[in-house]
Amino acid sequence: MATRPDKIHPLIRRLGHEDVDRIYAIEKLAYPFPWTRSLFEDCMNAGYTFFGLQIGKDLAGYTVINWAAGEAHLLNLCVHPDWQHRGYGSLLLEYAINHVARHDNDSMFLEVRTSNTRAATLYQNRGFEVIGKRSAYYQAGDSREDAIVMRLVIRPVNPAY
Repeated sequence: MATRPDKIHPLIRRLGHEDVDRIYAIEKLAYPFPWTRSLFEDCMNAGYTFFGLQIGKDLAGYTVINWAAGEAHLLNLCVHPDWQHRGYGSLLLEYAINHVARHDNDSMFLEVRTSNTRAATLYQNRGFEVIGKRSAYYQAGDSREDAIVMRLVIRPVNPAY
């Protein structure tokens, strides 16, 4: 069966140091206050997990995840502006959740800007619940912006009796 040329199937793959330039390019296009290139390098050097959404030759998005003691932290999830509104953010999020669940994490945490209602809705639709706020957490020009703290329970923790 021949594949239609307008149908490109996404692939999620591990990202490495060779991908940092493309990750950083997407970050700068997608966010008014992007992470620095050195922050991505520091996260890779520290062993954080990076996954990328590859569509044909394009890196269309990525996630950065870390975890310890049964708790995962979604540090960054980004889709290139040209690939947004097609469900790829949900695809990356689901992949990240499944990955940390396979590594025996009971929950996943994240922070999202209060102004980023699209992302907050994505997370809430997947089952994340608001559990708090971090005041003045994000850079916002000459000021600061609050973060909404969210948690997804992947599997309930059974208390020891």
